[in-house]
Amino acid sequence: MRTTRGRFRLRSAALATALGAGLLLAPLPAQQAVAASTLTNTGFEADGTGTATPSGWSTYSAAGQNAASFTEAGGRSGGHRLSHWSSSAYKVETYQYLSGLTDGTYTLSAWVRSGGGQNAAYLALRNCGSAEQRTDLPVTTSSWIRIVTSVKVVGGGCTVSINSDANAGNWLNVDDLTFTSGSTGLGVKGVDLSALKKNEDFGATYKNASGTAGDPVALLKGAGANYGRLKVWVNPADGYNTKAQVLATAQRIKAQGMKLLVDFHYSDIWADPGAQTKPAAWAGHSYTQLKTDVYNHTYDVLNALKAQGTTADMVQIGNEINTGMLWPEGSTSNWTQFAGLLNSGISAAKAVSSSTQIALHLANGGDNTLYRTWFDNATAQGVSYDVIALSFYGYWHGALSSLQANLDDVSARYGKKVMVAETAYPFRLDSKDAHENIIDLSSELISGYPASSAGQSAWLRDVMNVVEAVPSGRGLGVVYWEPAWTAVTGNGWDPTDPSSGNAWENQALFDYDSRLLPAAAWFAHR
Repeated sequence: MRTTRGRFRLRSAALATALGAGLLLAPLPAQQAVAASTLTNTGFEADGTGTATPSGWSTYSAAGQNAASFTEAGGRSGGHRLSHWSSSAYKVETYQYLSGLTDGTYTLSAWVRSGGGQNAAYLALRNCGSAEQRTDLPVTTSSWIRIVTSVKVVGGGCTVSINSDANAGNWLNVDDLTFTSGSTGLGVKGVDLSALKKNEDFGATYKNASGTAGDPVALLKGAGANYGRLKVWVNPADGYNTKAQVLATAQRIKAQGMKLLVDFHYSDIWADPGAQTKPAAWAGHSYTQLKTDVYNHTYDVLNALKAQGTTADMVQIGNEINTGMLWPEGSTSNWTQFAGLLNSGISAAKAVSSSTQIALHLANGGDNTLYRTWFDNATAQGVSYDVIALSFYGYWHGALSSLQANLDDVSARYGKKVMVAETAYPFRLDSKDAHENIIDLSSELISGYPASSAGQSAWLRDVMNVVEAVPSGRGLGVVYWEPAWTAVTGNGWDPTDPSSGNAWENQALFDYDSRLLPAAAWFAHR
């Protein structure tokens, strides 16, 4: 990130370069790089500072704004980086054409930063003999983030492209690119539909973007969602999120060809890092009995799902269990007991279906110290699992760069797939009902992501991009939390209080007219 003074200093240097080249008198055609089969000058170190067209690269701007692309000091790993910036609105592309490639799938990786605000800022792979692929730059003003995009090369050629369609003062940095064999993508593009049954029972309806009424599960599937997540409570006061509702909604999810993730809370109410309350029916049970309770409850729900032909594809043993579950016996203050409860649930899940994936789910997805400590303990206690699942809400859990650093570290440290099991973002700040929303002030928002349809879309897009970039294909996917929980009277936060309101409707994926929002289209992400 540059200071204002630095921007003017760099702009002066870029103008001087442009004057020397005569660019201000008449636009020159883009300089053509010599095509090769290997990406060159990937760290922009070959030319020093202020070069509009770095060695090996070409620059193009239909309006003659080549000087908006330039090298400058301050690389991620070396001394320099590529930047796009201008004091006036601009469109510029910095690209490199590769030829002589062996046909197959390739992945472009790059480290990027951006102040945001552009009409478009993205990496692209085009002219590759297949459909163009691109990945947008996230807003991350101070920390570098790695993003990836992959493409199928047919015919031996491909253009690696860095693009800006920007307003005055918008900027981006790019450095340390690689172009290697391999593909990327996300296996899980999910939606948590736990509140759907109650919402519909109290009168909720759903529409597509054009306003035509439809089944919300089908609408989300049509947008690209391929996983449904359902929470399970043991004996909640309102009678929802029990085995009966899970079975019913699971049938709808599977009928759409989607996979199923079952989220066991082992409680009658919300379980999270600050509350892991035992179900009332288990309140007086010994630790030994609690292990049996966990096994029986887990087996009962999952076996009923299997019996109706909707076997769970993935299971969470506990919800946001940073501090344990079934307090006090299952607190992390006694890891041996906590691990015993986890293993009891895991054993039950595997007894029903050995192919069901086991996820262990924590909140605070940007806190690497937490995750290392927690999973080191789980490993030491012999807890067997398949997936590390995180909650990551940027307005609570930190920067996208912190999420990326944590995902990269724990996926490599423990050799596991990783996924964001919960995320969301507001499309507006005001409430539809009388209940105050969780996020309702501009001061609570993430810089660069307004409370708008575009801001919500960008947030989901960028979280998906970060997960997709986890090395070695260990980034499994993303689940959007409660996209169908709208402001319907009777379906409030508190299952013990029928008059409680909804604090979430401004983060759903259906707007206040019940129409599907544009952010849902990002489920079609590759």
